[in-house]
Amino acid sequence: MDAAWLRSLPTLTGRAPEFGQVPDDPVALFRSWLAAAVDRGVPEPHAMTLATVDADGMPDARTLILKDVSRAGWAFAGDRRSAKALQLTMRPAAALAFWWQPMVRAVRVRGHVQEASAAESAADLAARSPAAREGIAVEDWALWRVVPERVEFWQGSPDRRHVRVVYRRGDGGWAPETLRAEAGVHETEET
Repeated sequence: MDAAWLRSLPTLTGRAPEFGQVPDDPVALFRSWLAAAVDRGVPEPHAMTLATVDADGMPDARTLILKDVSRAGWAFAGDRRSAKALQLTMRPAAALAFWWQPMVRAVRVRGHVQEASAAESAADLAARSPAAREGIAVEDWALWRVVPERVEFWQGSPDRRHVRVVYRRGDGGWAPETLRAEAGVHETEET
């Protein structure tokens, strides 16, 4: 494997739907995009990458399943004895990334993490299949929510004129900003 071979692989091979209206709330847009991914038959559209930071400041990432999304945040769960649980205890902040290749769409969520109540965590564990619950004590299971400060929706285009909608939380609520890339222009991470 070499760089030339990697560069030769096709990119942005999906077909993006019409972008549509940009609502004032990122939860509404996310639910709309997730529903569109389900309707399009995207495999495991609720799969996401969760990124945390360890005690040494090194990033760590793994793929999980989204449990819920609401104004309270994007929810995920896991064993309290896991690396992610230890990392979230030390640094309760995380980033999520969703990629729906057939639709050339991605969503990034970044914010602080809050642990749900013991009752919510217990209910999440109880909702798992018996095989998935096996060997996990209710006190060892936690449900967390990323309470976002920033949510970015990205839709790719073969001509590289990608569309990004970035929501930033301010004192007055969410402030969405639509950014359109020009061919050949690379945007900075924070724009």
